[in-house]
Amino acid sequence: MKTENPFSTFLLISLISIFFTESIADVVLFNVVNFGAKPDGKTDSSNAFLTAWDSACGSFKPATIYVPQGNFLVKQAHFKGKCNNTAMIFRIDGTLVAPFDYNVIGNAKNWILFQGVDGVSIHGGSLDGQGSSLWACKSSGKNCPRGATTLGFSNSNNVAITGLTSLNSQMFHIVINGCKNVKLQSVKVFAPGKSPNTDGIHVQLSSEISILNSIISTGDDCVSIGPGTSNLWIQNIACGPGHGISIGSLGKDFEEAGVQNVTVRSVTFKNTQNGVRIKTWGRPSTGFVNNVLFQHVTMIDVQNPIVIDQNYCPYNKNCPGQVSGVKVSDVTYQDIHGSSATRVAMKFDCSKRNPCRGIKLEDVNLTYKNEPAAQASCANVAGTTTGIIQPTSCL
Repeated sequence: MKTENPFSTFLLISLISIFFTESIADVVLFNVVNFGAKPDGKTDSSNAFLTAWDSACGSFKPATIYVPQGNFLVKQAHFKGKCNNTAMIFRIDGTLVAPFDYNVIGNAKNWILFQGVDGVSIHGGSLDGQGSSLWACKSSGKNCPRGATTLGFSNSNNVAITGLTSLNSQMFHIVINGCKNVKLQSVKVFAPGKSPNTDGIHVQLSSEISILNSIISTGDDCVSIGPGTSNLWIQNIACGPGHGISIGSLGKDFEEAGVQNVTVRSVTFKNTQNGVRIKTWGRPSTGFVNNVLFQHVTMIDVQNPIVIDQNYCPYNKNCPGQVSGVKVSDVTYQDIHGSSATRVAMKFDCSKRNPCRGIKLEDVNLTYKNEPAAQASCANVAGTTTGIIQPTSCL
């Protein structure tokens, strides 16, 4: 029988220890407090964060920007690349707080924005957008700012966001725009169900994106998928309240990039307006949606569990009498089960000019009021069914 050499084991442990010690020593730490940030929630710490970023970005060694416990008021922060290293970590133990006065950032597109960065990670922490006063302004009918996205990544690569909590954003919580290779994991998003346009995570013009093991409760889409999105993987998400997971709206512009290779897997929707939805404007467009899989999905009192709406035309402006040019094909619904809050549990309302093709239903079981009385509605759609389908398919 072969025996282990104690010296070899000792040597291996020593080498591992030396490696990790050197690795830690090679990381430069920048504490925002040392740059003048105050954890009192009142002092504007924007310049301290930006100065810490400039120092970390200019480092030729991997760098960590550390945000300790406490509340840090940040009026606006725009973190720009290109940096000298591709290993930048924001380690947040505290909370970044937006100004209570929504006018301070309400007309800006973003509150916190990373642009043109490569290899940036955000670990932990909370971002509090303090959006409630702006939502109240909007509900009153007054002339209000549009609102800012809490966290944006634009034209960036190799990004990781882990363990971050986003609270009460003025508008969208997290936007991924023009990016490649982004992983969001264990993210929490919270805003009231009636907060307007507070999409949890929005992805557009981006590829190789994954959203995993997250909880999203908000007033709009839990995840919204815009034009130019490809190779998107969404798994283990709890959504509700909110408007569900939506591809679209698409086709707002005539010249528009398509959406392809999207997987939505192991998601639970509870008391949401929609479950899995594809939504396109009812007007001409070069856009498309293909190769989409919705798999292992649980619906709990969802108003529209499965829906394709290609006649989206809010306020009946710029689209009445027209039909959608977006081509929807190869969409699979596999193991979708649970309860619908309305009688029509499946609705495929597709384009007259570009009917939906290749729609596949596999083991779909949706009830209405705990009875197998749910219904399906179809227009301009063709596809196939496999296994038990409830409500009865209208494909």
